[in-house]
Amino acid sequence: MTKPVLEVSGLKKAYGAIQAVGGVSFRVMPGEIFGVIGPNGSGKTTMFNSVLGQITPDEGRIALNGRDITGRSPMQLNRLGVGRTFQTLQVFGKMSVRDNLIVAAQEHRGSMFSRMFAPGDSGLGAKADALIDQFRIRHVAHKRAGELSYGQQKLVDIAMAFMSEPALVLLDEPCAGVNPSLVGGISSLLKDLNRTRSGSFVVIEHNMDFVMDLCHRIMVMVEGQVMAIGTPAEIRANKQVLDAYLGS
Repeated sequence: MTKPVLEVSGLKKAYGAIQAVGGVSFRVMPGEIFGVIGPNGSGKTTMFNSVLGQITPDEGRIALNGRDITGRSPMQLNRLGVGRTFQTLQVFGKMSVRDNLIVAAQEHRGSMFSRMFAPGDSGLGAKADALIDQFRIRHVAHKRAGELSYGQQKLVDIAMAFMSEPALVLLDEPCAGVNPSLVGGISSLLKDLNRTRSGSFVVIEHNMDFVMDLCHRIMVMVEGQVMAIGTPAEIRANKQVLDAYLGS
């Protein structure tokens, strides 16, 4: 029986009297693109940050490939194979695109001592170049990241998350602020990465067309609870979801 890459069981988090997440459970299987949708205040971000170690849940268990990672720090999770992107850009504006990618993976390359005596690119240049080609940003690879358009910086930001070859990548609104003309390109790119790198993704996104096109399964959250989990077709046909979130 295939084990889930990520398994969240009974996750709860409250802030005073406000129950932000009230017992959320779901699984993400190997190679799966799993979407999370819901209105503002539904608990998506609290759930996301709990999985990523930025928030300690009050109750529940989070497992990565069967290993309990509940309460692990973001750095520990990164070393265990969890990558992420942020809603706001996390690129280094004064560094080149290529150097941004190299820096993103350096923490995975052994001790500080070993990195001091590594090649100038820490032995990561070939990996960075491969991602630069896959993301079709070769023409800006040696430009400072801060000089690029917002959409190009978003691509760099996503590429940085894949430099450590993570088993699981959590993407926080990858289309936020992106020109609508680039949304289809990001979707195609993520599908290609999913196919060629055999990773699993969890995607939080408000762009419904993007989520429906990209994801294998989708979880709908409302008021800190899971309303439904299913394929895009099942979510579209769910009257409860239509009434509560998508609009009938």
